[in-house]
Amino acid sequence: MNIEKREKYLLITDDKDSITDFTSRLTTNHHQFETENVVVDILKYGALELEELLGFLELSTVHRANKKSFVIANDAINIDKIPEELVVVPTLREAEDIIQMEELERELGF
Repeated sequence: MNIEKREKYLLITDDKDSITDFTSRLTTNHHQFETENVVVDILKYGALELEELLGFLELSTVHRANKKSFVIANDAINIDKIPEELVVVPTLREAEDIIQMEELERELGF
């Protein structure tokens, strides 16, 4: 797992080739980034299945409950099939835009 500090968020990428292991490592190491906005880059998983993506659901819910953004970058799954509780976008640029938008919403008290 690689963690890169960006201006308003941490970019976390998988340095291995197992989405299940990556999800597990993220959950185990959540304490390392629980106070930061996070973008999880899983764009390399072009054949990702919805069930695999749902592995991030609990972590996303816990992270967002702490008033921090948790955005997943992946374009393999039709957006209409993804539950509202997960924020999934097709590019890193859109992930940055979501982080900025959510930060503004929090500042305004939403």
